[in-house]
Amino acid sequence: MATNDFAQVLRDYRVKKGLTQDKMAKLLGVSYPTLNHWEAGKSKPQKARFEVVMKIIEADEDMEGSDTKLGVSRGGSRRGIMSIASMEQMLWDAACSIRGQKDAPKFKDYIFPLLFIKRLSDVFDDEVARLADTYGERDTALKVLEADHSLVRFYIPLEARWNVLSGREKFDWPRGKTPKTLGEQVTMAIRAIVKFNPTLAGVIDRIDFNESRHGEREISDAALKKVIEQFSDPKYRLGLRDVEPDFLGRCYEYLLRKFAEGQGQAAGEFFTPTEVGFLIAELMRPRPGEECYDYACGSFGLLIKLQLVSRRLDPLSKIPLKLYGQELQAESYAIASMNKIIHDMEGKIERGDSMVNPKFRENNSQLKKFDIVVANPMWNQSFDPEVLENDAFNRFESTGGVTNGRGDWAWLQHTLASMKDGGRAAVVLDTGAVTRGSGSKHEDKERNIRKWFIEQDLIEGVILLPDNLFYNTGSPGVIILLRKNKPKDRKGTIVLINASQEFKKGAPKNYLAEVGIKKISDAFAKGTSVDKFVSVISSDDVAKADFNLLPSAYIQNSITDLIRPLPILIKELKTVEVQSEKISAELNAILKQLSK
Repeated sequence: MATNDFAQVLRDYRVKKGLTQDKMAKLLGVSYPTLNHWEAGKSKPQKARFEVVMKIIEADEDMEGSDTKLGVSRGGSRRGIMSIASMEQMLWDAACSIRGQKDAPKFKDYIFPLLFIKRLSDVFDDEVARLADTYGERDTALKVLEADHSLVRFYIPLEARWNVLSGREKFDWPRGKTPKTLGEQVTMAIRAIVKFNPTLAGVIDRIDFNESRHGEREISDAALKKVIEQFSDPKYRLGLRDVEPDFLGRCYEYLLRKFAEGQGQAAGEFFTPTEVGFLIAELMRPRPGEECYDYACGSFGLLIKLQLVSRRLDPLSKIPLKLYGQELQAESYAIASMNKIIHDMEGKIERGDSMVNPKFRENNSQLKKFDIVVANPMWNQSFDPEVLENDAFNRFESTGGVTNGRGDWAWLQHTLASMKDGGRAAVVLDTGAVTRGSGSKHEDKERNIRKWFIEQDLIEGVILLPDNLFYNTGSPGVIILLRKNKPKDRKGTIVLINASQEFKKGAPKNYLAEVGIKKISDAFAKGTSVDKFVSVISSDDVAKADFNLLPSAYIQNSITDLIRPLPILIKELKTVEVQSEKISAELNAILKQLSK
């Protein structure tokens, strides 16, 4: 494309979108002067940057008039964004490259660090291209970058860049430092990256790719080379505009799930499907500048989606959300840290157990409060009773009591303790959290906590999700929505949504379609009853149902919704039996009269 033609494309696009040059420059990831020169026809970006700019424009135009405006696409329909199928194929082909050399659960230990390097290296190349646009050429940009590493998100030293690792570029090693094997070279590259980026320490540098046991390499150079070549395929570029924001989190999820399946095990960690994350963000409708918290943040996915939706809702705002996450697992913590930096998210990530040692505090006895709390904690998790009974932050005793056995409502109590006055929250839990104890003659601690939340008018809504969305369970799950100081028109009511039918068939799992996400979020925002989909009930209605909050108990939209909690069915059966006995007695009396 000629320089003048490119300038016209830029001008037309900016006018069409109603953007200032400053806004347009930020969208394209370049400086204001650079965009000004492009639009004036004084210069044109180098090939790599030109392709990135055109991808942004073409992807946005492809989205117009479609239902992909939420920013999530099953299968990645946006041009230039790697699809889920492509991602999984890439990882599986890489795994097959080392099959037989390592047991399945260990595949990820070798694949994921290489994927990490590839992602970092491609993002680094994108940033060098951006600097080249500013300084005129790539060589100049690299010289400036050598003097100031802070110009990029993560600085990658030359010997650790993917083109060197894959053998596409030569590197002059210092005398006596040349690696003897490819495994040694990969290990040296990872350690070099960590040296310049200490936040990645302890995660990608835990594996020695050159390790030998009993005279045999754990992973041969031949197998390692196959994995590197697999990731080097041009169709698997992992730069800023090539993959979804939480790409590494999705990859880690796939590796955990796939290799656990291969062993006949369940994945040990629980990830939120991308589309469920976007649904939560749409339900919360985050506003610029709000403080948002995820106490089981995993790879930072839910918080990233809050920021993406906030930008969509208010594209002209320059005020970002403030994002706070806590994560226990080392691998997820590292991915979260990288995701936050790569995507320019403002906030903080801490590592640790949020139930035992919540890190975000106002002081030693008060937790920090947030405008929005989102989470998908482990379902039905058990806790040491002493942890809940001797809580330094008074999260449990004063909010319905201490639960026993399952910790779903303990997480909701922690959620409540972390909310500002007027704060709102969305937490994904097992459906049992909204039914256990209802209909039982025995005292049930979960039911008592649920009753307390309802009586305090803290539950704004419950959404029943479709079956088979989550990778390590076939259970549907529910989203429980909390709100302190509800708006006047919502006081004393709860919005129940039976979204069990709002899915598309996928392989191996179902997924929420974007039209379904919009339907659910719009229905919750409107808050009015819709036949076979939404029911707005009062606190008295819930009390009559013994504090059962499962939407399908109130809204039947399929034959499966006729299946209700066992205690309620037993109670109804006894009623039917009494009625049956009464009718039989009356019938016998009539028959005796007729026989006389």
